[in-house]
Amino acid sequence: MEKKEPIKKNQEIAKKKNSISAEREKIFETRLTRHMDELKWLYMELYDSTEHFESLLNNLEQFYDQRKAELKVLDKKREQDPGWYRKNGMLGMMLYVDQFAGTLNGVREKLDYIKRCNVNYVHLMPLLDTVEGRSDGGYAVADFRKVQEKLGTMEDLEKLASECHKEGISLCLDFVMNHTSEDHEWAKRARAGEKEYQDRYFFFDNYSMPAMYEKTVPQVFPTTAPGNFTWLPERQEFVMTTFYPYQWDLNYRNPVVFNEMVYNFLYLANQGIDVLRIDAVPYIWKQIGTNCRNLPQVHTIVRMMRMIGEIVCPGIVLLGEVVMEPDKVAPYFGTVEKPECHMLYNVTTMATTWHTVATRDVRLLKRQMEIISGLPSDYTFLNYLRCHDDIGWGLDYPLLENWGSYQVPHKKYLNDYFTGKWEGSVSRGELYNEDFVTGDARFCATTASMCGVEKAGFEQNEEAMDAAIQTDVMLHAYMLFLSGIPMLYSGDEIGQVNDYTYKEDPNKAPDSRYIHRGKFNWELVENIDKPETVQGKLFARLGQLEEIRAEEKVFDASAGFRILETWDDGILGLVRESEEGKLLGLFNFSDEFRIAWINEEDGMYQDLVGGNVFKASAVGVDGHSFYWLKRKDG
Repeated sequence: MEKKEPIKKNQEIAKKKNSISAEREKIFETRLTRHMDELKWLYMELYDSTEHFESLLNNLEQFYDQRKAELKVLDKKREQDPGWYRKNGMLGMMLYVDQFAGTLNGVREKLDYIKRCNVNYVHLMPLLDTVEGRSDGGYAVADFRKVQEKLGTMEDLEKLASECHKEGISLCLDFVMNHTSEDHEWAKRARAGEKEYQDRYFFFDNYSMPAMYEKTVPQVFPTTAPGNFTWLPERQEFVMTTFYPYQWDLNYRNPVVFNEMVYNFLYLANQGIDVLRIDAVPYIWKQIGTNCRNLPQVHTIVRMMRMIGEIVCPGIVLLGEVVMEPDKVAPYFGTVEKPECHMLYNVTTMATTWHTVATRDVRLLKRQMEIISGLPSDYTFLNYLRCHDDIGWGLDYPLLENWGSYQVPHKKYLNDYFTGKWEGSVSRGELYNEDFVTGDARFCATTASMCGVEKAGFEQNEEAMDAAIQTDVMLHAYMLFLSGIPMLYSGDEIGQVNDYTYKEDPNKAPDSRYIHRGKFNWELVENIDKPETVQGKLFARLGQLEEIRAEEKVFDASAGFRILETWDDGILGLVRESEEGKLLGLFNFSDEFRIAWINEEDGMYQDLVGGNVFKASAVGVDGHSFYWLKRKDG
């Protein structure tokens, strides 16, 4: 009997394992069956290769099998609550690992501070392997499965993700789709003349084909990286490089490229990443005779990625980086029946917001809000004031011209205003990618420096500093009010200003974007509990707004969102409304007292920040101030 007991126990264990294995297989098969017909149809339409499609399916199952048990539990939970990332409590923060805490383990040690910032969604800026001096801020990836050695290891990233999940924090990571670094293994083998790897890029042995592309394809960086092709003298060939010469465009006409990049995408998801930011997605399909932007095949690829995610790792979210005007951005959401990206950046709103700060005229911003309010409520935008990149003035110039503002002089005014050249401006910053022929340029600075914190601090002007903080808080209140998910830029919560030391680093000096990518100042964090300091004032007021937002369910992304006419071009009026209540937002972009000529006759309203209760009628708003007014029940 004693010998049979272990055998019986082992049989029970084996039976249990087989049962679990069968259950896992059933889950995968159910998800695959749900998407199989459409996935196969789209794949075959694009590539017409049964061999490569079957290879894709086999690898999807392998990535599913390799996914850790705790991630599968999270997948199941999120499948049951597909709008988990749209809740009113969601608040993001983007940060550079090295600048914020040195390493990935350093970030793990700073999770308490991140939680104190009320943040539960952290976007780790590019951290995959790249080559110093040829990295474009980390967007020239040399290895999609290796972390930059100075930041740690892939195991460190996995540990950070696991710890974040325990703390209720989601992690976002960039997935650079359009290109690889010239230092990537594929590029090295292509440069060595291996045809298989050259076919993963765009190689040409003479300029006739590149010349045809150049006729219709715009240049991304006409001054710092002109043209869309780079000559390789050692090969006597051209290679397509839409962005920089060291970033080689991938050829998605090749099914091997699509499959391999999907495997990289799933590998990162399996490290515990919750949100994959797909970079430069509009550029990924190239076709002669077009501008190689937003082509139909791009949407096919993104749709397939969405389905593949729902098959293997349905807990992840696709965040699309589409730096285009609104009518070109919205299609990347797909349709309700065939969705593509879960979230998209609200790029045009960001640029229009700063235009409004400089002009003190909300008309263009109001028009932007009208466009957004007309989109389906399922569409989720990621809203932000500042990010790691420059500000390009891609505004609605036909509309501005109707109001007497013409493109060239208006761009010059905006750049002069924000660089502090315009009399009366409190902003400080630097131009990026300035074109001395056309006069066009983009702008770089931190939120605090654009609001006047840097200037007031330099001049030791207490009154000006209070005004700068007020402007900063008002803009964050407006951003937190918008439809979608708010995103902070690390350092904004403590009013961190421009860092000019980037000019001392020869690898960074040519790129003025590093002015707002400076090292996080932990000494300033020591002031957040001192109410008399800039950090104390800003951190406390932003914290109050974030906590109110987390408590009020009317801030959920599913709430209705519309314009409220204020009859004053200096005050933007917005409304959020759902079963959870009605909320009015009034934001004065001028620096003087104005009256919002509203008349909401549906009861009394409470100021969620100040606590006062009054009628929402002819509401006076101080310069650069705001109100969050919630209708009182009964």
